[in-house]
Amino acid sequence: MSIAPVIQAAELSRWYGIVMGLNNISFDIGTGLTGLVGPNGAGKSTLIKIITGQLRPSDGELTVFGMQPWNNPAVLREIGFCPEDDALPDRLRARTWLRGLAMLSGIAPSAAPDHVDAILDRVKLERVHWEKPLGQFSKGMRQRVKLAQALLHHPRLLVLDEPMNGLDPMGRQEVQRILKQLAAEGTAVLISSHILHELEALCPEILILNWGRVIASGSQLALQRRLQGTEANLHIRCSDPARFTRVLFEADLLLGFDCTDTSGDDEGGLDLRVKDPQRFSDSLVDLLTDNDIALHELRSRDRSLQDIFEKMTE
Repeated sequence: MSIAPVIQAAELSRWYGIVMGLNNISFDIGTGLTGLVGPNGAGKSTLIKIITGQLRPSDGELTVFGMQPWNNPAVLREIGFCPEDDALPDRLRARTWLRGLAMLSGIAPSAAPDHVDAILDRVKLERVHWEKPLGQFSKGMRQRVKLAQALLHHPRLLVLDEPMNGLDPMGRQEVQRILKQLAAEGTAVLISSHILHELEALCPEILILNWGRVIASGSQLALQRRLQGTEANLHIRCSDPARFTRVLFEADLLLGFDCTDTSGDDEGGLDLRVKDPQRFSDSLVDLLTDNDIALHELRSRDRSLQDIFEKMTE
């Protein structure tokens, strides 16, 4: 039995006058953690605004839980949104502000205090700050308040725009743990961020936009496999690096190489750029055996989301 997508776009477009924000894109996003990446001007902000009901599509369709979010309270109450910028009231205390939002979300006044306290504990805002005016908060503390606000009504979809901005390394790790836990509990989490190494560690699924178009979507593993059809970057250690590079050139498999610092080891390291990774893989054992070369290490250098992003947006 197939599971319906949380977010589904079909031939979705959005224009700003003669400027194209999104250009006829189609994709599905399911449960779990999904990273939204793209260079500036790629259409990420436009897409987020459509998902959260702030913009109406110019053409095509986007649904969240099978419903169009524009002017639709039924679906908007299922979405929690943590924007990149904040508009927190500087004179109000964090607890007071969140209690007011909780009651606006439909939580009974009698239940709001305990509910807000539980959410503040969950986002790891230290209790000493709960009664301080928001204007005294650091950027990282304000990020935690925004995350708490987005979680107040227990949304089934959480949309986060640059949620790690202003957080120190420990704070980033804490927020990552929170988001992983939310995903494990069944919440769909969409994260837009320029910090690609954090998305790589956090999000199994990736959606890449460029110039208003979807240029790739799916699991990181699937995107890596797509790239392997053209070339691959590998690191190896072997008993005779010079001979191995000659063998690869003669077999028309090598596009380029760099010798790495061996730190005094007898077996040298090589960073290789090989073409036709499938043929390289099929030929490797024979090439090593026929030339009496011992291979001690072989690993891919194309595993990072940064590599995927750069190659797909070239």
